Amino acid sequence: MRWDVIKSEIVYRCRIFTVRRDTSASASSGRQHDFHVLEVDDWVNVVPITTDGRVVMVRQFRHGIGDLTLEVPAGLIDATDASPAVAAMRELREETGYAGGEVRPLGVVHPNPAIMNNRCHLFVAYDVEVAGPPHWDATEELAVETVALAEVPALIRSGAISNALTLVAFQLLQLAPARAAG
Repeated sequence: MRWDVIKSEIVYRCRIFTVRRDTSASASSGRQHDFHVLEVDDWVNVVPITTDGRVVMVRQFRHGIGDLTLEVPAGLIDATDASPAVAAMRELREETGYAGGEVRPLGVVHPNPAIMNNRCHLFVAYDVEVAGPPHWDATEELAVETVALAEVPALIRSGAISNALTLVAFQLLQLAPARAAG
């Protein structure tokens, strides 16, 4: 079932990913084949919820599909981030201007293990509030929106929320232990 890497080489490098070509052999049959892997730093996604039960989301243009998407704040974990949770809160503040609150992990997933080597760390942040203006990267142009948490299932069913990692974040939120009152 395993494939053993015989040879590996970098075929392309850019700012956010590297393409690696591995020549691998099947452990069971010995057959060899080339596989291409996108090497990407780990990501974070955060479901930020205000005290009145609204989810802070961003609408942005995605070049892969050539259209706008409605997503939770997300981004790469930087080398300077002390932890994935710190990265999640940094991305929240940078993309939306919201901050604060109680941060809890929801889980870790592999975005596309067939061709990517990274993980996505998912979090929920409760009781977030506006702390100032967003601080976008040079290529970010976002519209910050809030959506009632109760409306999210309908937005998913209608296709208004279609980003797979945002869907996973909401699924993991639904599976998470209930937040204790207090």
